[in-house]
Amino acid sequence: MTAKICIVIKSFENQRSGRLLLNTRKIGLPKKQILYTVLRSPHIDKKSREQFEMEIHKQLLVIETETHKLREKLNWLKLHDLLGVQLKIIFYYQTRLGRVCKP
Repeated sequence: MTAKICIVIKSFENQRSGRLLLNTRKIGLPKKQILYTVLRSPHIDKKSREQFEMEIHKQLLVIETETHKLREKLNWLKLHDLLGVQLKIIFYYQTRLGRVCKP
């Protein structure tokens, strides 16, 4: 039986993942830019403003593996935990009857 692990990585900086596991695909997702405009002085000069920009970079890692090796892959992810990123992990696995399950 095979299992597929999909990991969405979100961060404020572009993450460079070094060595990837076997049977791993790395897909770049579009980045999101948010622009904030703030008044410098709220009482006097309304024309004087500052602008700040926030960029959110996203990547999708797809790991295909056998179900009995799933624990090894998850331990590998814990050991190579990236700082300053948000991870969303989605599992897909196939049962003996051929049904695809997503817990």
